[in-house]
Amino acid sequence: MDFIDLKTQYRQLKPEIDRRIQAVLDHGAYIMGPEVAELEAQLAAYVGAKHCIALASGTDALLIAMMALGIKAGDEIITTPFTFIATGEMIALIGAKPVFVDIDPKTYNMDPALIEAAITPRTKAIMPVSLYGQCADFDAINEIACRHNLPVIEDAAQSFGASYKGRKSCALSLIGCTSFFPSKPLGCYGDGGANFTNDDALAKLMREIRVHGQDRRYHHPVIGVNGRMDTIQCAVLLAKLPSFPDEVKARWELGARYTTMINDSCPGAKPPYIESFNSSVYAQYTVEIDHREAVQQKLQAAGIPTAVHYPTPLHLQPAFASLGLGVGALPIAERAAARVMSLPMHPFLDIATQEQVVKALAAATSN
Repeated sequence: MDFIDLKTQYRQLKPEIDRRIQAVLDHGAYIMGPEVAELEAQLAAYVGAKHCIALASGTDALLIAMMALGIKAGDEIITTPFTFIATGEMIALIGAKPVFVDIDPKTYNMDPALIEAAITPRTKAIMPVSLYGQCADFDAINEIACRHNLPVIEDAAQSFGASYKGRKSCALSLIGCTSFFPSKPLGCYGDGGANFTNDDALAKLMREIRVHGQDRRYHHPVIGVNGRMDTIQCAVLLAKLPSFPDEVKARWELGARYTTMINDSCPGAKPPYIESFNSSVYAQYTVEIDHREAVQQKLQAAGIPTAVHYPTPLHLQPAFASLGLGVGALPIAERAAARVMSLPMHPFLDIATQEQVVKALAAATSN
């Protein structure tokens, strides 16, 4: 059993994926070829944002967003500790300080009620993460940000395709950053990412930053990076985009089915909580359980792959030891990190496979 099945998707889309890749091989414009602008236009239209800037990775997307906002050494960025390292890593890499606030115990996203107390004169932005495919509470976050004149950057690496109160992830704040890593809801065949904004000046600046700060050939008004997305990766995404809405719908239905089945037969597992105003793309289908290691071993013996996203919150990572936040500093994130476990999830799961997973989970959590 595959944890994420990329092979079935390729088989279904093979003619168009192959055609798109062959077109790039034929024209030979491997960097900033015509597919880049084509993809940006289609992604912007899908999200409902004015601008899309295709980038080399979701990690670069976060870095370039902060560079465009003028974040510098000594600044503070409020974010969540319960996320992949890239969120805090890019804050630190730019020389700023990540200020971690604890999470909502139901959704695992940043708790807006804790943000205001973390704001200082050095705070320059708020960076919520839309974890596991569900958007954070952006109305609450944006209201606080507006009151304090702070930009909001959505780390939407896991939530592309999700919606919040009828609006798409990546169009919920000043800048939305996403990833097209192969295992993401919309994934290419290597690294890739994108930033979204309605701000013309920010879009222009992010486009310059991704090509070494260049506004025209060999003219560099700002310091930038090599943050371009390869043309071939754009071609892959262009081939996948037409079927993406159907895959989003399938993910939503599969997630709902998992939840119903788990509620019916697995009292030892807590399924994901999705806010009534949200739709999730279930980048991961993550349950909470006791005795996680033992449960994982039982599932492995039954042929069921699992994963943990994430076993150590960022404030307890050695890389952030200098922040001085020890065990107990952010208890909700720490509790989640010790208890979460993700089950196989992709748009091509069938009912029989889900039943097999849930049956094994029920047996593994029954004592």
